[in-house]
Amino acid sequence: MNISKEQLDELNAVVTVDIAKEDYSDKVEKILKDYRKNANIPGFRKGHVPMGLVKKQYGKAVLVDEVNKLLQDALNKYLTEEKLDVLGNPLPKEKENFDWDADNYSFEFELGLAPKFEVNLNGKKAITHYKIVATDEMIENQIKTIQKQYGKLVSKDTVEKEDLVAGSFVNKEKEIDNSTTVSLEKIKGKKNLDKFIGAKVGDVITLKTKELFGDDHDLIKALKISHDEAHDLDIEVTFTISEINKQELAELDQELFDKLFGPETIKTVTELKDRIKEDAERQFEQQSEQQLLNDITESVLENTKFELPIEFLQKWIRVTGEQPLTEDEAKDEYEKSEKGLRYQLIEGKIITDNNLRVTFDELKDFSKDLIKSQMAQFGQNSPEDKELEDIAARILSNQDEVKRISEQLMSKKLLNFYKENAKLKVKEVSFDEFIKEVYK
Repeated sequence: MNISKEQLDELNAVVTVDIAKEDYSDKVEKILKDYRKNANIPGFRKGHVPMGLVKKQYGKAVLVDEVNKLLQDALNKYLTEEKLDVLGNPLPKEKENFDWDADNYSFEFELGLAPKFEVNLNGKKAITHYKIVATDEMIENQIKTIQKQYGKLVSKDTVEKEDLVAGSFVNKEKEIDNSTTVSLEKIKGKKNLDKFIGAKVGDVITLKTKELFGDDHDLIKALKISHDEAHDLDIEVTFTISEINKQELAELDQELFDKLFGPETIKTVTELKDRIKEDAERQFEQQSEQQLLNDITESVLENTKFELPIEFLQKWIRVTGEQPLTEDEAKDEYEKSEKGLRYQLIEGKIITDNNLRVTFDELKDFSKDLIKSQMAQFGQNSPEDKELEDIAARILSNQDEVKRISEQLMSKKLLNFYKENAKLKVKEVSFDEFIKEVYK
């Protein structure tokens, strides 16, 4: 057997594999002898079928199968030994009038080669690393939400500002008839709010749906209609009051603190505010870091330039999918996937050049941290290490979970690498400011 490579250019090559009769003949002969021992052919006793008949019936199929196995093994070994970094898979070049009756065979494969390049992390502008802070207003709103959640409802006769009013919205033409509870805090506009203030149980209020609430989702819930129906809905509805309640807020005392965080964990309102701020900013950090990763990805793609074997890749897409594609379809698919392929190559080079790898101990510790975070969401703030070890062991026995968590950990390592090496500028913003800047 002989394997040779013709370099067409930096990104394309052709590998030729020459297979001689002596490379496969012994293997084919052995398989055919085994076939002869076990063949059941009418008119012949088992094990006594003439070899000529066995070769005539099975010889070509066995030959093709063995040559193809030999070919794939040889090609894979060659690519590994020569350290050829290929994109996609080698594509066999079609040969007209290929003759399987010959003794010697020659096969050619097109290769698309990965480009050589240097990663450029830094463009002209520094990348913004947002530090999202919890504002005093946000913390106060969260405290009020907690007080409402753990407070109680007190029945009333007359509606006042910020009350909860139960009743039914009705519009016969639109077949709306829905019983619900409305928080007056969500009613938009002084004119609408004034219709509620002073009303009593049994009163009927007529309202216009347009701009009744500040959010369409509240209108959808109140009227029990679809999102499409709610959009620009401008009709009159009646609201018949059946119950009036005042939300009495829970006291900010030790009993409430213990319910929220466990005995004696929080002892003062100041400590409560600090804890709410800490928890909120920890959640904000995940969004901030994901945005940073997105922005660095875009920057490194823009600033790291290299060519790809486009024609080869389009051909590879065209012929290797579940369904064959036309040239135009393959071109479209390539254009959709090119950006992802470029970043995959960049990421792979960063990982290789900087020896970023995930060890089993790191994977286990990372899994335990994830488990602790999930348990904390359900109020389990101090799990024992043995419990974490047992849960982590079960998770890491699943290969799909190992792959998923490994990718998360590698993503974290890459982000840390970017933080240390990319040109960043830290910008402190509130959550609302972050949303405006990122999604402007």
